[in-house]
Amino acid sequence: MRRLRRMFGMMRGRMDTSLADALIGQLDATREGAWLAIAMSGGEIGRTKAHQAMREIEHRGDTCRARLVAELAGALVTPIDREDLFRLSRSIDDILDSLRDFVRESHLYRVRGRQRFAPMLDQVIVGVDALEKSVRDLATRSSAVGHDALEAKKAGGTIRRMYQYEIARILSSDITAEALRERELVRRLEIVGTAIGEAADAIADGAMKR
Repeated sequence: MRRLRRMFGMMRGRMDTSLADALIGQLDATREGAWLAIAMSGGEIGRTKAHQAMREIEHRGDTCRARLVAELAGALVTPIDREDLFRLSRSIDDILDSLRDFVRESHLYRVRGRQRFAPMLDQVIVGVDALEKSVRDLATRSSAVGHDALEAKKAGGTIRRMYQYEIARILSSDITAEALRERELVRRLEIVGTAIGEAADAIADGAMKR
């Protein structure tokens, strides 16, 4: 009976609890990774300690993604296309992976003036929060899913625009080794913005089809 109720709910377009929990678990880990990067950029935590902490956060995110993939493999019905759910999970994973790379490369490159990365990282939090709202909208079949996905898309676009301004600033001065290292870190955050936009697209596409 419980399985039938679960299937009936998904046929009505409601997100299965186990699928939603796995996605939200991924987003929770991603948000924690973003806050860790902010703390590192602000000097609240050392680069080495942040690098070590990010490994554990990434592992939690990977565990949630593996759970979602397993649930998808066994699900008879999904609230939106399996492909869109998989795209969403993969894009969230890309966000966390790029944040991991940002923290790791910060540890390796030892760039001065880390505070300048904070505005871009703030937008990462905005984007991840909007993605979580969208996932919860899918779980409750809320009509707000499109609006929240759009907010996430906007945050991703803001990050990419900030990247362009940062590159312009870097290129306006002499190209030193420090400038090249800084460019690499800014590029990592631009990739995060792109992945946020791709996750938002997966949600919007899936919601439109159902």
